[in-house]
This record gives sequence, C-alpha cells and structure tokens, in this order.
Amino acid sequence: MNTNGNTYTVIYSTILVVLVAAILAFVAMSLQGKQNENVKLETISKLLGAASQADESLTIEGDADVLALYAEKIEDAFYVNGLGEKVGQMNTGKENVKDIQVTTTSDLKKQNDIIKKIEDGQNDLASTLAMPVYVFNINGKDVTVIPCYGAGLWGPIWGYLAINADGKTIDGAVFDHKGETPGLGAKIADAPFCKEFHGKSFNMDGGEVFTVAKASAITEPEHSVDAISGATITSQALGKSINLWAKYYKPYLAGAAAAHQAEATAVSDSTMTCTPADSVKTTAPAEVKVNVEE
Repeated sequence: MNTNGNTYTVIYSTILVVLVAAILAFVAMSLQGKQNENVKLETISKLLGAASQADESLTIEGDADVLALYAEKIEDAFYVNGLGEKVGQMNTGKENVKDIQVTTTSDLKKQNDIIKKIEDGQNDLASTLAMPVYVFNINGKDVTVIPCYGAGLWGPIWGYLAINADGKTIDGAVFDHKGETPGLGAKIADAPFCKEFHGKSFNMDGGEVFTVAKASAITEPEHSVDAISGATITSQALGKSINLWAKYYKPYLAGAAAAHQAEATAVSDSTMTCTPADSVKTTAPAEVKVNVEE
C-alpha cells in the first residue's frame, strides 16, 4: 500500500482513533467503581459536615473514617415525595458500611428536573418525587439533613441543610458548586458563609420559605441570609434553590415536627402522672414497749 496516499492516511487515522477510543473506554470502565466510591465518600462527608454543626463538640477530622461515623450517627435514611409521604428506604450501613446508600448530585438533578416541571404546572408529579431525608442522632439530638440543588452562574450548585426537630430551624449548612467564580460565587462553599445559616429558620406560614439576598432587600432577617458581596447572581441562585426544595419538603418537615412534639408531650404527661419517690410519705411503725420482769 502506498504510504503516501490518501487511502493509507484514512485507514491509519481510523485505526488510531478506534484504538485510542477503546483504551479510554476500558480505563473509564475500570475506574468507574472507584469514581462512584469517591462520590459516595464526598457526599457522606458533606452530610456529616452539615449535621455535626448542630453540636460543636462533634468534630470531623480530615482522616476520620466517615463511613463508620456515618453508620454510627445515622438513625434513618429514606425518600419522601412532595406530599410528605415516605416512598422508599436507603441502607444506612448499620450491618456493613459498604452497603451505605446516599443520593449523589446526579440523583438530585433528576429530582430538580421534576420539581421544575411541577412549578410549570404539572402538579400531578408531586407524588412522583423521591427526595432524600437523612435523620442523624448527634449526641442525643435528632437532626434531619435535606439537600437542595439548582443552577448557579456557571454550573450546578447544591448543598445540605441540617434541620432541627422543630422542622424549621437550621442547625447547619454545607454548600458546593461545579464552576462558580473563584473568590466570588465560589465562596458559597466557604465556612464563614455556611455559618451564616446557623440559627436561621424556614418560613412555614406561606410566602418565600427562605431567601439569600442583599441586606437592603431583606424583609424577614430570621428567614434570610445576606448575599455574598460581588456574587449576587450565585447567591440569589442558591437562595432560589433552597426556597424551592424547602417548599416541597415542607409537608414532611411539618408532619415530622408535629409527631416529635406529640411524642415529647406524651413523655412529659407520662412523667407528670408518676409520683416522685421522695414525695411518698411513709409512717414509721409505732414504738413497741416490752416490759421484761427480772
């Protein structure tokens, strides 16, 4: 074959492209398992990072075994739809940490797509949502972690919010992004910004559930966080994502908070009906005098 001809060039290029593509496909398939494991570890770290903010005594070191810590602290992990109903269960890894199941950003994107369709008028899709809920026990305190997901300025943004047993108070927050501007929008992942959420709460009475906006535009400080200076678009996008996801978590959060309150009331009433031991009066036996004749 003439090595200087067009036919040789075409055949050689085709073989080279096919060979390189095959090698890349093989490498990608070989590393898929490891990549999935890394994504799971990152997600678990962020879940723990949000939940741990509910108690300052719990710290997560960089070399911590996050799988073991997650299995220790998690009480339940499941899915709920937009009506507040449980629609599925996740493995919490209590028996084997390798079996831990968590939702990744790709899973969150699928739910976000459904939420957008509902917002566009397809209300019947609310029952098809499968939004993840993670319930942790942080040193005796129940903390529920829920995610949020949306579009930032340059790519997707997401995060995890730790909610108090009252169903509305934020105990902690962790956020991340794919391609926001370093030093500006990327600051949503920085600890100082995330700490601003601690102690804030969702508005459960109607209207905006939560907002992230410029200080001058904030009308309900208890349900808002000040936007990052110079990153208004990313900040508002994050606020929109939190508000939208929290809107569809409200039925579950409200129901869970009511159940928790009822349980606490029942325990309190049960305690009140029990008579404390130190309030029970006992009567000493009468002194018995015995005359002994000598």
